[in-house]
Amino acid sequence: MSQSTILYEKQNAVAIVTLNRPDKLNSFNEKMHQALALTLDMIDEDDSVRCLLITGSGRGFCAGQDLGDRNVSPGAKKVDLGETIGKYYNPLIKRLHKSKIPTVCAVNGVAAGAGVNIALACDIVIAADTAKFVEVFSNIGLLPDSGGTYHLPRHVGLARALGLSLLAAPLKAEKAKDWGLIWDVCAPGDLMDEALQLAENLASKPPVGMALNRAAIRASFNNTINKQLELERLSMQKAGFTDDYAEAVSAFMEKRKPTFTGK
Repeated sequence: MSQSTILYEKQNAVAIVTLNRPDKLNSFNEKMHQALALTLDMIDEDDSVRCLLITGSGRGFCAGQDLGDRNVSPGAKKVDLGETIGKYYNPLIKRLHKSKIPTVCAVNGVAAGAGVNIALACDIVIAADTAKFVEVFSNIGLLPDSGGTYHLPRHVGLARALGLSLLAAPLKAEKAKDWGLIWDVCAPGDLMDEALQLAENLASKPPVGMALNRAAIRASFNNTINKQLELERLSMQKAGFTDDYAEAVSAFMEKRKPTFTGK
């Protein structure tokens, strides 16, 4: 798969997906979207995968859309960006949100445009301290897509979300962490080791409980307190009936390492 726009490898229960157009800062064209969708299909069908780790090759994570793939010359027929978003970006963001396994993003360099928002759609984001996040859309007369207008105010608040989206100013990784946009920052040489350690930690936990946990946290923004309490009750009921919960309690009482089956 050395020539593929998407690289895939599996380490234990972690699926590692690498965006692989380094000469274009891993910006997306249609071929790359299609390759990523097929790779995620393969991961979905592999029950032994318990966590997804996404990163980029080369010096950047992802520069968003490859503008060369959507070039509009003066006088030429206009490109329907809504069609591109509806066909490729929106399904990807929805897929990450609804993923049955936890998702980690290792941002190894610049994340720009949709690249920022694809990262933010993951459960946990860790970045190299040299990385930057840039919502570049306003510079070309657009607005953040790929869930950018959804995630930004939820992560950093209205004032900072508006500043990031309107000014298109680069946000350094350390500040992104301070603002609550991402989980953690580390040295570039340590990024993949740190990210893989996080992913393996997530992969080692009871899958049903992890899925219920992630779903409840994400649902909380749109629920009243009463609805959220009821969601917690129903989710705890479901989790409590799993074999993994019984195994976890038995292992704790017996002072041994649990073995989870995902049931």
